[in-house]
Amino acid sequence: MNPGSEIEYEIPYVVRVHKSGRVERLQGTETVPPCPSGDPASGVASKDVVLDPAANICARLYLPAAFAAAEPSKKLPVVLFFHGGAFMINPPASPVYYRSLARRTASLLSTSRGRTTSRPHVDRLAPEHPLPAAYDDAFAALEAVVTACRPDGAEPWLATHGDASRVVLAGDSVGANIAHNTAIRLRKARIEGYGDKVSGIALMHSYFWGTELVGGEVAPRANMERTLDLASGGKFGSSHPYINPAASPEDWRQIGCGRVLVTTAERCIFVERSRAYADGIKECGWDGELEFYETKGEMHTYFLFMPDCDNAAKELAVVADFVRRS
Repeated sequence: MNPGSEIEYEIPYVVRVHKSGRVERLQGTETVPPCPSGDPASGVASKDVVLDPAANICARLYLPAAFAAAEPSKKLPVVLFFHGGAFMINPPASPVYYRSLARRTASLLSTSRGRTTSRPHVDRLAPEHPLPAAYDDAFAALEAVVTACRPDGAEPWLATHGDASRVVLAGDSVGANIAHNTAIRLRKARIEGYGDKVSGIALMHSYFWGTELVGGEVAPRANMERTLDLASGGKFGSSHPYINPAASPEDWRQIGCGRVLVTTAERCIFVERSRAYADGIKECGWDGELEFYETKGEMHTYFLFMPDCDNAAKELAVVADFVRRS
């Protein structure tokens, strides 16, 4: 056997790390091509853009094509969406996010995780780029997006249609974790010319954890800790505020947004964490508006893989309504 092919660690169906350092992704590598003129089936136009060439900040943009044609100067809410995948898989142009979100949200949607690697529009992923790279890139992406929404912004879709006063940070699983942490960071490091708050954050099936079990939690702790260790290069465990918001209530109450939506599912591995997040943000002294939505009988991020089922349609409608009211 080639020593370089020996496996150091494997997360089943996600990633395999070899002793040589080679990383093999077992899923979440597919992409869909952009369609700038608008997809006939969905009416959604899309394109890949580099928002900040100097920092290599990229995104996949989605725009309701019919709306843009009918009302060419009207502004739309901007959703900056951070994808899930254990910090280790999925590109911004993943087909699951197009199917489930872009065609349902009456907004200008940007799917992103920030800086690209040498491969066009493939963002920096762990374990090659361990945490806090995802958090740094997400904040840089937010800066690039709000800058591009200005009238003189270099990206025409965002400059014409993006309403910087109605920015929603959203994400599923670790993407929801990233959205939360981006809002925390925004309050500490305001963006020049923009401020220290976005309109809202939408956290879908959030990837949060902690050293102590909450509620009826029964998830395998050893596997969770090993995943975090791999994603962070051993820097951050489940007691860190990045992973457990309740570990830093003083930051939590200063989160940089006015509205929070938390969605989860009854059989989601993180359901107890989502419930605890909703309870905790009400109790920590934050003075914004909270919405909580739980789908019965479904599992973690089911809406990505069954986007046309009734439960997915209802949950995504809740997210879309949250965005529209931004």
